[in-house]
Amino acid sequence: MMTSRRTLLATGAALAAPRIASSQAAWPGERPIQIIVPFPPGGGTDVNIRAMVPHFERHLPGARFVVMNRPGAGAEIGYTAMATAAPDGYTIGTVITPSLQTITIERQPRYRLEDFAFLGTVVEDPSGFQVAPDSPFRTVAELVAHARANPGAVSVGTAGIGSDDHLLMIGLERAAGIRLNHIPFAGQAPTVTALLGGHIQVASMNMGESMGLIRNSRVRPLASAGAARFPMTPDVPTFREAGYALDTRVVRSLVVPAATPPPIRDRLAAMLAATMRDRAWIAEAERLEIPLRYLNAEDTRALVFSEAEALRRLWTEQPWRDQ
Repeated sequence: MMTSRRTLLATGAALAAPRIASSQAAWPGERPIQIIVPFPPGGGTDVNIRAMVPHFERHLPGARFVVMNRPGAGAEIGYTAMATAAPDGYTIGTVITPSLQTITIERQPRYRLEDFAFLGTVVEDPSGFQVAPDSPFRTVAELVAHARANPGAVSVGTAGIGSDDHLLMIGLERAAGIRLNHIPFAGQAPTVTALLGGHIQVASMNMGESMGLIRNSRVRPLASAGAARFPMTPDVPTFREAGYALDTRVVRSLVVPAATPPPIRDRLAAMLAATMRDRAWIAEAERLEIPLRYLNAEDTRALVFSEAEALRRLWTEQPWRDQ
């Protein structure tokens, strides 16, 4: 008797279904869930995520987590690893805006924003200008006046082209009608070394990640971005107070591959929401000086795509690779 192709397909689907169901039923206890961090160990993002792991495990019973650092190419290597991972709930990624979007505008990476399903945000850290303790610049007005009188003479160090640090510098140039000298570095540490060594006059760095430096008087904050003063540095004025409405910042979010099954996505999103409400985690974040901000999955996605559109407009008007 001949067996029809339709019968064979139906039989194959029936045999495969129990395996898929069994795999999903075993989640999350079958093996550790890896969290990809697209930066080296020891940085702000790495410390942040590692500190959250015990809280994740409490809010997702049966789960075990392991942090995997995948640095390189300005975070592109890590983002690609997240986007191309198996959508089985065993890979979570940490993404950072605006680098997540600027990479897709500057070049053609192996990922798209649509390749991610967003679980929610963890951190919002405003950009800021820091100077050496003995710097002659006491205010943004003094810095701008000097830059106007000496075009290109003020060197500003950042964590790289297209970073929020760089975008803050470009924003001030555009708003104040000045020209600064951009010096990109591979992270905060070499930027600070250059600042304290007198090789640059300004370091553009996130306020939260600079708190240790500020507290120990290794740097002096000149101004922070955003509509209001950064809560951790209430005595530091904003650029807006100096007349420049600049609002650049880093936002850290968690993602999974877009094809991850909705039930798994929902449980991971619930885990994150519970962690962000957890008093123990909030207290630990305060101790570590991590500026928390939670947005749910839908609001996080909306934020990422709206920022991407604004960045595309900026690229059309003033490509930041030319700066």
